Amino acid sequence: MSEQELGITTSKEHETGEWYAELVQKAGLADYAPMGGFIVTRPRGYAIWERLQNNLDAWFKDTGVQNAYFPMFIPESYLEKEKDVVEGFDPEVAWVTHGGYEELEERLAVRPTSESIITPFLAQWIRSHRDLPMRVNQWCSVVRWEATETKPFFRTKEFLWQEGHTAHRDAEDAYEETMTRLEQYERLYEDVLAMPALTGRKPDHDKFPGADTTTTVETLMPDGKSVQAATSHYLGTSFAEAYDVTYVDEDEEEQLAHTTSWGLSWRALGALFMTHSDDQGLVLPPTLAPTQVVIVPIWNEDSKDAVLEYAADVAAELDEAGVRVELDDRDNRNPGFKYNEHELNGVPLRIEIGSYEVEDDELTLVHRPDGEETTVDREGAVETVEDHLDTIYAKLYAEAEQTLEGEIREAESREEILGTIGQHGGYVKCGWCGDEACEEPIKDAIAAEIVMVPLEEDEEPIHDECAICGEDAEETAYFAKTY
Repeated sequence: MSEQELGITTSKEHETGEWYAELVQKAGLADYAPMGGFIVTRPRGYAIWERLQNNLDAWFKDTGVQNAYFPMFIPESYLEKEKDVVEGFDPEVAWVTHGGYEELEERLAVRPTSESIITPFLAQWIRSHRDLPMRVNQWCSVVRWEATETKPFFRTKEFLWQEGHTAHRDAEDAYEETMTRLEQYERLYEDVLAMPALTGRKPDHDKFPGADTTTTVETLMPDGKSVQAATSHYLGTSFAEAYDVTYVDEDEEEQLAHTTSWGLSWRALGALFMTHSDDQGLVLPPTLAPTQVVIVPIWNEDSKDAVLEYAADVAAELDEAGVRVELDDRDNRNPGFKYNEHELNGVPLRIEIGSYEVEDDELTLVHRPDGEETTVDREGAVETVEDHLDTIYAKLYAEAEQTLEGEIREAESREEILGTIGQHGGYVKCGWCGDEACEEPIKDAIAAEIVMVPLEEDEEPIHDECAICGEDAEETAYFAKTY
């Protein structure tokens, strides 16, 4: 592969969509599948998902969640019960009608989400107040036949995610669960993905069907669009009523359980790649990078043995300390090609070792995000490298935070909302009367919508009047264009 073929040829700033598609393929994250709307996740892309998964899964288990697995096929009669909660069938559902040559007696839905298969089993497993709270989660894929234009990780017909489902004695306990998961999702973005996030709740007209409250994590992309990065729902008793999730309390009285559901999909990866990456390729925080450090030895025939031995010793020391390190000692590629390749693949830190480094007992460190180069002593390499990885994470977070802080603006009229989002993108917050009809003029004009309102329902609105209709404002609405 030539260096031209290796590198990114489009501009993130000016051709964001084309740049992203090229990034995903050239950085070895995913390929397009032969069926429209599906992707093949390549090993590097899947390794990043696994690291994200490991962080979140450990936090779930620390707070009482147990993993389970439920069938991907849901009988139509089970989904039918959801009609009591959700009006009508969702057109996104994919159906299986035949098994082999035989027509099935009952159609099977390929799970678009799993409330209708998990909740009936919660109803079976819960008998007494002693069984509560009950918390299960599954890591799986779901299929929603909605995607017409594929954007890998952001929008595909099949995608990977986790979905947690819990049952509780009362509203207070269930709402506390909802907020615990929202806080864990926020922590994931802040502490693992190096992305500042906004938290709020969806307006009533955009909450999960059947939910009492839908809370959301929103992240801002460099092109000014918002990504719904994770959601956590307090479902009240609506699903418990539909599926008869009850328990016997201390007084031997039968009570309805209060339930929650919460999920994060690999859309988080799309947001990660788009936020940090650049025209040289993938940029990853050290927390998720499959390879955190690459060592590139630079030699001529006279210095080869000494340089390679020195580089191998450094690699072994870092590996023993748990650093994910690669020694790139290929002799069929020159150092320049290796630099470009590892930059394209998003390795956060490069260590260059040539004859000067060997003679002076030093290492040359190069940061992926900005090319900052530092020469350090060989002694204490592990601590030095870990410090530099922390610095790289801080750089990524600071840049994303600066972007977000400059992209939250206020507006007091429909014209201001349209003009601000039309010119700058980002978030515009304004007073809102709470009527869905006031979202329509903005959505129709520039395809922006209310992505969230503040978590606390009694929080004072930012302005006294609704920016669209002029009536009394009930709360603050955040408008943005979305993925």
